[in-house]
Amino acid sequence: MEATAPKAARPGLMKRLFDRCMELSAGPHALWLLAVVSFAEASFFPIPPDPILAAIVLARRERAWIAALVCTVFSVLGGLAGYAIGAGLYEAIGQPVIVFYNLQEAFHTFQLRFDEWGGWIIVAKGLTPIPFKLVTIASGVAHLNLATFIIACIITRGLRFFLVAGLFYTFGPQARAIIDRHFSTVMIVGTIVVILGFVAVIYI
Repeated sequence: MEATAPKAARPGLMKRLFDRCMELSAGPHALWLLAVVSFAEASFFPIPPDPILAAIVLARRERAWIAALVCTVFSVLGGLAGYAIGAGLYEAIGQPVIVFYNLQEAFHTFQLRFDEWGGWIIVAKGLTPIPFKLVTIASGVAHLNLATFIIACIITRGLRFFLVAGLFYTFGPQARAIIDRHFSTVMIVGTIVVILGFVAVIYI
């Protein structure tokens, strides 16, 4: 009798979700999803838009720059929503958001640094993995000059998202091959980066 070839191992749940995400990222509604997440992350949502931006560039490389622009524009608009929450609705909405993410100490520290850094603190913090909602709500509470706030948000969000898009545009094929071959390792590294981001909220 002929030996039966072993069945290929079924991909894990996270890998199947990744493959599904890649399918959606190549679809007609990907930029709308990116816009919604970019807006929400800047004011209350926990998940940053970077993974969706990266997936869109990996799925359709020619969309890299329009995706980065969408990410920037809607993140700044979401930042204005976060600013409005801090300026006028902090007790009703802003404070519960800060408490929900356990960012009280980081929020207080961030407010103190406004006196020293002003708008530059937005540029510095907006490039890091820390939650941008912390920056936008605190800016509203501090009543930072609105024009300064908008300019700082455009600079920091634009730099971050165009950098991400540029990296995946340049190294996208190699990155996709690495993810496909070493998905578990990539997931572990990604999780560690997220944890370090939240640690940075406290210590940086």
